Amino acid sequence: MISESARFQIYGRMSRTLVLILGLLTVVPAQAAPSGVLPAEVAQVLKRHGLSAQGLSVYVHEVGQPEPVMAVSADVPRNPASTMKLLTTLVALEELGPAYTWKTEAYAMAPVHDGVLEGDLYIKGYGDPYLVIEHFWRFLRALRKGGLTEIRGDLVIDQGFFEPAPGQPTDFDRRPHRAYNVQPHALLVNFQAVNFRFLPQPRQQRVQIVADPQPAQLAIDNRVRLTSGPCGGGARGVGMQVADRAGLVNEASFTMVFSGRYSVHCGDDDFYRVVYEPSNYIHGVFKTLWQEMGGRFVGGVREAVVPDGATLLHSAISPPLSEIIRVVNKYSNNVMTRQLLLTLGAEKQGAPGTVEKGIAVIHEWLKQRDLKFAELVLENGSGLSREERISARHLGEVLLAAWQSPYMPEFLASLPILSMDGTLKRRSGGGLAGRAHLKTGSINNVRAQAGIVLDERGRRMVVVVLHNAASADTSAGEALQSAVLGWVNSRP
Repeated sequence: MISESARFQIYGRMSRTLVLILGLLTVVPAQAAPSGVLPAEVAQVLKRHGLSAQGLSVYVHEVGQPEPVMAVSADVPRNPASTMKLLTTLVALEELGPAYTWKTEAYAMAPVHDGVLEGDLYIKGYGDPYLVIEHFWRFLRALRKGGLTEIRGDLVIDQGFFEPAPGQPTDFDRRPHRAYNVQPHALLVNFQAVNFRFLPQPRQQRVQIVADPQPAQLAIDNRVRLTSGPCGGGARGVGMQVADRAGLVNEASFTMVFSGRYSVHCGDDDFYRVVYEPSNYIHGVFKTLWQEMGGRFVGGVREAVVPDGATLLHSAISPPLSEIIRVVNKYSNNVMTRQLLLTLGAEKQGAPGTVEKGIAVIHEWLKQRDLKFAELVLENGSGLSREERISARHLGEVLLAAWQSPYMPEFLASLPILSMDGTLKRRSGGGLAGRAHLKTGSINNVRAQAGIVLDERGRRMVVVVLHNAASADTSAGEALQSAVLGWVNSRP
């Protein structure tokens, strides 16, 4: 199971009267800050860390009031990073409803006699964003409990509910094996990822590597050396290479070659990686799980539409959308968000779901609410994009619309709570710990934060900070966000 998660920390707050000019921004004391003016303590953080004010937009609006408290460069289009998920998930909630669920179905054309299917097993996906390995195991277990023991044909995958999304896993950052780069798929099993768990064993002077799940055709070539040095780096000093079976371990279809050094001080650690194309991954995982359950299957895999007249063997239902968006927003899951976008397209404009149809649904939702976002640029709805754009004011208006939504409780509950859970669990909240529901976002030179805050006087405040500048994605950017939140919380 993968829960694409990121952890950041947030620090700092200063206050005193300072008047200066930062680009086009005027700075005045916090207590007197008018709508278009940057508070002094925020300007101080910019100056102290050498951050540019040119790429900064701040929008603060008290719920129920006609005008914003602060709107600094609020109409400039910015890259919002993962805060774009706020728009996609809100539209999904309102258009599909919080009780919406996804199906995954198994079919057969041939009869089943004495537990034997004399033909192919068809699995049709409907875009379930959270078909993790536990859920897929239960799906297969239901087939076994229904009496199916042996499959004498192939595994056939029907992914016709979605049209393959444009682009490649390499498009964003040229890291095709990273789980966050997985493309949408109507039958997305376990995010198409393998969890490689590293287990240092000092007595044996080795590092054990365990794959979960381990597709039937996957082998591991472990060349990692255990060291006693410091633990550092996201990859912990380990290199990974995908090789074909020629001349390698057990003649597996794919071999993961791990090399480098791994420190005993790193302890146990997990690396989620994508090795296969979707069909081959599903085939390998299916074969492994089916055989573990005592079933028999030696067939291959192919893609095709379920034929008319096929017999439904089993239908599984996903958790409801209200639960799905909690995973999406609290842990900023890009792959699930992209599944939501295509689901919107398929359900509201007809299958197959496409990126274009999903984006059209979002624009129609905005139009119906007279929200004119001329600057809005959507690429995949997740914010994992160099192209997506929205202004701070309009992202704030999305949050104000969410507050008026009949599904406001479900939406608000999906956001990370400052200092308590999700991507904000390890961030210091100061006086706002437990009182700020905020979506975060970060890519190279982009830091964003948007959500709803309950300040010390009991006022609900919509807060949006979009910062596109060099070093914005560092701890300095977090300090800037902290300064904005501190000002919002203590404002008279």
